[in-house]
Amino acid sequence: MTASPRPIRRALISVSDKTGLVPFARQLAARGIALVSTGGTARVLVEAGMAVTEVAAATGFPEMLDGRVKTLHPAIHGGLLARRDRPDHRAALSAHNIAEIDLLVVNLYPFAETVAAGAGYAECIENIDIGGVALLRAGAKNHEFVTVVTDPADYDPILAEMAAQHGGVGDAMRRRLAHKAFAATASYDAAIAAWMAHEEGGEFPDTLVLSARLADRTRYGENPHQQGALYRTGERRPGVASARQVQGRELSYNNYSDADAAFEAVSEFENAPAVVIVKHANPCGVATGANLHEAWVRALACDPVSAFGGIVAVNRALDAETAAAIAELFVEVVIAPEIEPAAAELLAPRRALRVLATGSMPDPKAPGWTLRSVSGGLLLQGRDRLRAAPADLKIVTRRAPTAAEIADLLFADIVAKHVKSNAIVFAKDGATVGIGAGQPSRVDSVKIAAAKAAEFGLPIRGSVLASDAFFPFADGLEAGIAAGITAAIQPGGSRRDEEVIAAADKAGIAMVFSGLRHFRH
Repeated sequence: MTASPRPIRRALISVSDKTGLVPFARQLAARGIALVSTGGTARVLVEAGMAVTEVAAATGFPEMLDGRVKTLHPAIHGGLLARRDRPDHRAALSAHNIAEIDLLVVNLYPFAETVAAGAGYAECIENIDIGGVALLRAGAKNHEFVTVVTDPADYDPILAEMAAQHGGVGDAMRRRLAHKAFAATASYDAAIAAWMAHEEGGEFPDTLVLSARLADRTRYGENPHQQGALYRTGERRPGVASARQVQGRELSYNNYSDADAAFEAVSEFENAPAVVIVKHANPCGVATGANLHEAWVRALACDPVSAFGGIVAVNRALDAETAAAIAELFVEVVIAPEIEPAAAELLAPRRALRVLATGSMPDPKAPGWTLRSVSGGLLLQGRDRLRAAPADLKIVTRRAPTAAEIADLLFADIVAKHVKSNAIVFAKDGATVGIGAGQPSRVDSVKIAAAKAAEFGLPIRGSVLASDAFFPFADGLEAGIAAGITAAIQPGGSRRDEEVIAAADKAGIAMVFSGLRHFRH
């Protein structure tokens, strides 16, 4: 039979986040636990009517250097690190008049919050915690005897455990809390390392330190035999990871991935209401409109078959008219910056439908990173945040595109940026009419896009074509010409550019080079 854990007799409390502090400490005091504390934490507890021993009284040494040195003392760390089952450790404590510390309650200076608030370099440095990290590591190392608390959310479970364990905390909880403490200090150091790397201005740090917190366990990964989870980083970018779920069952691994792809794509169209429908990470319909409902109708028309069971992203607050139209089709997820109350009410009967509100739209031009695992390593790259502007276009054919064609070419080029390579997009009047994605052969992508348009009776004749990379041969462009395009946009840069330009001139279409390739693998 496992013996009950030793009752907690003495606690050291030093917290930056004082959420729930007073009621928790009051419960500890009610159990006769002696409270030791520092500076601002001690003042809060004293003002709440509790007896508190200041750390300076426990150490016999005053706080110094504007509070930089206060708990870094043998009287504190000895009480945390001494093993209670070692007679020599107990004798050392007795010889130096050091009392054991059984419960450590510490959370750290708000470094990440200070950086996020735009503070200057000196203020950020001052918000790097030293003593708190040392305390946590000491207490967590000695978790066989010390309970370490870093999160106010654990206050009530600890009190419940103490009530059940005759004033102590069991082995399992102490181990869990120690793990949480080491994760907290690791995450804290990761944030500092990332900030310093950014301040240095280096493109890629010599050591990449990452930190993320478990946000959700999915039922499984891409397939039922795989496990899956979502971790949230400190990136403050509106999107699926931080969205509020308005309704619906839990999101799957694939839901998260596809919703992210859809929302990032729709964020590109900040100047007009837009809808992006994604299936298996690829857009199957994209359109702008005078309002969201019009954009939805036009996006759905591109491929209503693939849209079944897809993900819908919009870049404006979801209104009732658009919500009612979406509700007529089975979709897995709707993600929007906001959901109007009337729209939420209309979607509510679709209980399985996941509805997400992000609060705002991400900036498609903001710098950032994308990360992918490979065997034994990670691939890191900057986010593809560039897009062609009218001034960037180089007209390479005898015929120049019209103003309307230029608008459609730029629209199609943005969509192609979010389609898996090899990517081909046909567009007309601010809406996709055919999308060819993920083919090993670019000409096959053209044929698929044209076939999709023909299948759904969309006006491919008179549309424009965008290719995410150059045409290595003229055959891909010729397939588009045969389908009826009047203009094309591509990066250029092939050894056979002249051959491709000649094919465009022969057909009398306009073609522009953007100079920007948008591979998406």
